[in-house]
Amino acid sequence: MNTEAVRFLILVAVFAAVVLAAEVLISAARDSRGQFRAMNKRLELIAKGFSRDQVMTRLRRDSKSGLVLPGPLGGLQRQLEAGLTGAGLTITADTLLLYLLLAATGIFVIALIIAVMGGITLTFSRLFLLATFAFAVGFGVPVMVFSRIADNRRKKLGEQFPVALDVFVRGLRAGHPTASALDLLTSEMQDPIGSEFGLVVDEITYGADMRDALQNMADRCGIEEMHMFVVSLSVQSETGGNLAEILENLSTVIRERSSLALKVRALSSEGRMTALILTGLPVMAFTGLFLLNPRFYLDVSDDPAFMPAFVCLLILYAIGFVWIRKMIDLKV
Repeated sequence: MNTEAVRFLILVAVFAAVVLAAEVLISAARDSRGQFRAMNKRLELIAKGFSRDQVMTRLRRDSKSGLVLPGPLGGLQRQLEAGLTGAGLTITADTLLLYLLLAATGIFVIALIIAVMGGITLTFSRLFLLATFAFAVGFGVPVMVFSRIADNRRKKLGEQFPVALDVFVRGLRAGHPTASALDLLTSEMQDPIGSEFGLVVDEITYGADMRDALQNMADRCGIEEMHMFVVSLSVQSETGGNLAEILENLSTVIRERSSLALKVRALSSEGRMTALILTGLPVMAFTGLFLLNPRFYLDVSDDPAFMPAFVCLLILYAIGFVWIRKMIDLKV
């Protein structure tokens, strides 16, 4: 056999091996992705060997500490607690607040060291400027990220909830009892609503009343449609009636309400985009310019008018932020 024939056979063998390896990888990726789609986080934890009480502890915010911070930190702690609950994160608000304060302090110390190494004379106004920059980067940006995560999760819950109601109604019409129809949602629905209904089923299994378990879910998720669902179940359990028909009508109402909310959102999109730019652009411009050219601010910080003007600017920005948020917070 000549050299050309051997080379040809080697190339064919390499080509076949590459095609086979690619086929195996693509098949494994499809199987893995399909398994991920069919399994929410709760079922995934159960499949890994966690017991139901461990899953409840991990997914539900049972790790809240009894530490209540005083003054403005207490209000900030409550807001962070609500945001973390909406985002589905298990870290406690006081722990997160401590991490954010440590991050802001670390950034301030690093900026201070860089300023000293750069030969910049540290005055009170420059220290205040560095502290504002450290607070904006180490505290403000993570809080905005967590708030965004919570908003996206609530939005997805709102989109999934009418579908979950339809599955629940079909289960009732098929003859399943209410608890069994709820258990059907835990295996048919993806995250985040699949895990939320799974927590409801686990709480009922461990002896909680169904109404209380559903109310806990509605409080965790923070969307009005779930409160309507809990009220409907409560009224039906006290007065009787066709639960499947009640929930089917509720699903129709929720869909029409969502359609109206989308119309309002589309009509107010210009105002919301304006609010986003007006609230985000000053912070981004300040942090970006400070990172690229810190002397742009530090060289004028010794001016007597700098501190009063800068403090007034921060106060006006806070007032404008709250005002704009109230203007675009449209309730449907």
